[in-house]
Amino acid sequence: MAFEFASTNLVFELGLSLIVLMGWRFAAAEFVGGPIMIVLLVVLLNFFFAKKLVDQARAQAERGLLGRMEGHAAMDMAATGDTWLARLRSPGAFTSVSHIFVMEWAAVLGDIVLGLVLSGCIAAWVPAAFWQRFFLVGHPALAHWWGPLAGPLVALVSFVCSVGNVPLAAVLWHQGLSFGGVIAFLFGDLIILPIVNIHRKYYGWRAALTLLVLFYAAMAAAALGVEWIFLALHLMPHAQGMSMAMNMDFRWDHTTVLNIVFLALAAVLLLRFFRSGGADMLRHMNEPMPEDGGHGMHHAGQHDHGAMH
Repeated sequence: MAFEFASTNLVFELGLSLIVLMGWRFAAAEFVGGPIMIVLLVVLLNFFFAKKLVDQARAQAERGLLGRMEGHAAMDMAATGDTWLARLRSPGAFTSVSHIFVMEWAAVLGDIVLGLVLSGCIAAWVPAAFWQRFFLVGHPALAHWWGPLAGPLVALVSFVCSVGNVPLAAVLWHQGLSFGGVIAFLFGDLIILPIVNIHRKYYGWRAALTLLVLFYAAMAAAALGVEWIFLALHLMPHAQGMSMAMNMDFRWDHTTVLNIVFLALAAVLLLRFFRSGGADMLRHMNEPMPEDGGHGMHHAGQHDHGAMH
């Protein structure tokens, strides 16, 4: 569970998204609060997740039910070579990077698109007055405590996970959710209903509901702690001082140049991916890895194929 928290809340691409859309203070809060949340979670799990429940969850997990992109998760995509320099320069490394690049995007693209669409719909359709009442904007003292409790509740029903919830977090911030509430919402990507259902599928209903309650408690408490820390350090951002990148006019500047450079790099990686049999592999990523390593051998074959180019 600590790995699950870290892999969704302490990842590089999440920090980049927060910096671009919301500013460096939110990215800093995410990375300060993440370890706090993990420590709280470990304590809560040790106190409230009984050994009998762990055994039941493990028995359910060992049934071998399939998950999304399971083939990618189990695949050995390392390049071969005697030294790191040889591996870095090998054609197989180029192929490996291209496959990881495309498959990672395939895993999160739906969440990102859903997050952008949902944030746009909420910004356009939900009246600001509703959010101001729900977030207790007119009662600053209460809003300070309510925000970290409300943030995960919004996340619970938003169906948006990881990087995809950043655009929606920016909308909620503009609508009056407190700083701690926004951080709690960002932490709340592991209690959205689809992930609760995944936990139910892998670990059973009792374990899933217990995790939901403990996750919620750790998220809210960590977010409240982050807000206190940032208040003490005078690092709280001002809502009126933040503008989302999507509201900016087109400018020919360093951002434009970097966009062009990385779009070109992405195009090169996509070309390598499809020329080395990646499309066929992608169709099988929701299948289990055979015990004889069938997919692994297939991927190794693709490395050889890539080396031929």
